[in-house]
Amino acid sequence: MGGYGDVQLLREDGKRLDGRALDEMRPVSIEVGVLPAAQGSAMVTHGLNVAVAAVYGPMEAHPRKIQRQDRAVIDVRYNMAPFSTSDRIRPGFNRRSQEISKVTAEALESVVLVELYPRSKIRVEIEILAAEAGTRCAGITAATAALADAGIPMRDLMIGVASGKIENIVVLDLDKAEDNYGQADLPAGILPNTGEIAFLQMDGDLSPDEFNLAMEYNFKAAREIHDIMVNALKQKQQRGEA
Repeated sequence: MGGYGDVQLLREDGKRLDGRALDEMRPVSIEVGVLPAAQGSAMVTHGLNVAVAAVYGPMEAHPRKIQRQDRAVIDVRYNMAPFSTSDRIRPGFNRRSQEISKVTAEALESVVLVELYPRSKIRVEIEILAAEAGTRCAGITAATAALADAGIPMRDLMIGVASGKIENIVVLDLDKAEDNYGQADLPAGILPNTGEIAFLQMDGDLSPDEFNLAMEYNFKAAREIHDIMVNALKQKQQRGEA
């Protein structure tokens, strides 16, 4: 989040550089069941982001010290492939990957009915194959779709979305330039059916009115992506019945 005031991010007609309206998100597509070796899997394309998630388990939690007697543990590994950006990323876990893995696991634990699987572990692998902006949100959406594909019971389908501020204007779903040079970023994990927020972070400054508008945009996008995810799950089910 650079916040460089001399970088123009809005056109003269009020639209963004890529032609989107202020409250318009990038194209989103979801496919489930993409990895036959996993219990559940999904691929999410969100703008130029491509995230693949795989779910393994529930399985017995090892080592035993991580077991919880009354619930399952969600073990998330988020990773960006070395070729996911124009600047090659050094392979392996880094501090950012660890931080996103941790907050994603905490968000998923609030959604998955973990009490149904005591002393168990559910492993979620998230791999970012292509990165533009908002990879943690794409990863959350992919992880949720993969969990649903695996048949893991959840209170709702969590959707990862983000809004932000550019040139003192609140916009939905920042692209790379807006993320680099904008003034604020507000990613969230939203449960559209219950209206709950399982994950929320903010980078930059937003006034109360700007925050409320950004969250309004986030909920709007979450409902749209939720419908896309439900359709993807139904399509797979229909293919299996055919």
